Amino acid sequence: MSQQRRTFLKSIGLAGLGITLDVNLGLARPKTSPAATGKETAVATLTGKVHAGGQGIAGVAVTDGISVVLTDAKGQYELESSGAAEFVYVSVPRGYGFPHEQGVARFYRRKEPVRGRFKADFELRKLAQDDTRHNFLVWADPQMISKADAAEFKATAVPDTQKLVASYGAGALFHGIGCGDLVWDHFELFEDYQQGAASTGIPFFQVIGNHDMDLTARTDEGSTDTFKKLFGPTYYSFNRGEIHYVVLDDVFFIGAAKKYIGYLTERQLAWLEQDLAHVKSGTTVVVSLHIPPYTRQHIRNKDKEEPMGGVVANRKELYRLLQPYKAHIMSGHTHFNEVLQTADNVTEHVHGTVCGAWWTGPICTDGTPGGYGVYEVHGPELKWYYKAIGQERSHQFRIYPKGSLPERPEALAVNVWNWDPAWKVVWFEDGVRKGEMQQYTGLDPLSVRLHAGPALPTKHKWVDPTLTEHLFVATVSAQAKSIRVEVTDRFGQVYTDTLTA
Repeated sequence: MSQQRRTFLKSIGLAGLGITLDVNLGLARPKTSPAATGKETAVATLTGKVHAGGQGIAGVAVTDGISVVLTDAKGQYELESSGAAEFVYVSVPRGYGFPHEQGVARFYRRKEPVRGRFKADFELRKLAQDDTRHNFLVWADPQMISKADAAEFKATAVPDTQKLVASYGAGALFHGIGCGDLVWDHFELFEDYQQGAASTGIPFFQVIGNHDMDLTARTDEGSTDTFKKLFGPTYYSFNRGEIHYVVLDDVFFIGAAKKYIGYLTERQLAWLEQDLAHVKSGTTVVVSLHIPPYTRQHIRNKDKEEPMGGVVANRKELYRLLQPYKAHIMSGHTHFNEVLQTADNVTEHVHGTVCGAWWTGPICTDGTPGGYGVYEVHGPELKWYYKAIGQERSHQFRIYPKGSLPERPEALAVNVWNWDPAWKVVWFEDGVRKGEMQQYTGLDPLSVRLHAGPALPTKHKWVDPTLTEHLFVATVSAQAKSIRVEVTDRFGQVYTDTLTA
């Protein structure tokens, strides 16, 4: 199998995987373009009130996805909106609950102008508690292609999330972010995703992924039709505590099934610039999108160019807009885990997936367990960890005995999947500290065992191990009877495990 096929994202999207689609999936068909009907140039006046129990809320950002206005002292707004805009929606302010319907956030109204006017009021509910301290989790790539996948999703990821949320206590504030590829082209499974999200008991905000797009659309604009019908706008913002949250659509469909690039449109960037204009400099901003703005995958693979479908081509403009803020960027798409500091003020979190290696087993292609990111927020600060499905929170690394790495047969190996340079990985022999382990780029031994070769894994034979930089090695003494590995994360949390000869 070629290197291009093995690494999954070196081609644009997932073309070439031999996946066929049932023609009866209900995918959106090409429609007459808005420009052809004159709707693109039509202008409507949008008015309404943002209130809680009838009391207007001042200073709330209201948008049609093109322009952004703030409500006045009485909570009222007025906005001139072109026909190109499909929704009017609010950026829920801090101190208020997220409107939702069976777990799916509903902060928007679809525009239905009558004689050039449309009135949309938004009622919010004031929280009974301070939201300065809250939590959120990131589900990347549930990516279900069958009812069997959906059943596994509901039997594993959903109850694990329920248990995780419950562990924080009944009064804890939590929300979820479905970080794209909620399904795998089979749109009838969106219902299963929504059922799973609802079962967690927390509101979920959705990100569109490349497998959530209408594959029969003739342009990028039409590729989001089904997603919008189910979940509303593909880019928006909201607030909780001292954090400003932004969701973006960075999957640009180029008009052929499974062909896309990582790209942010001018309309989104212009909207984001307006949205952030109402956010105080120095604020912590959390941006969620599907395709990572950047990964080091091409460096690990020694490629000459970045994969067009694996990173965001115009990410520098996103970084520029985020420059006045402390930013965290949440993504998925890659089926590996990576934490990067791409600028002094930007930390990027590329998440391992809920589905692991496409529901073929318990781990992703880099050895990261199937799971999700958990983030604890206190004021402007975030703390985080990766939660492996079916494992305790303390499960943060895996030890491999000598001989597990063919190219380093003398070495003890450890995979620390949520590692970043602020972590420390040390080993002890028979209780004696020997020092820090050496960072190493290679293939996770368990991934090799489960995924390598033309016959594995049985379910999707094109899955292959991927190189990772979160492996660590050490040459241990032949006489050592007990090897203990101690991993300390950037927040001082210590995790340990022991290997006995």
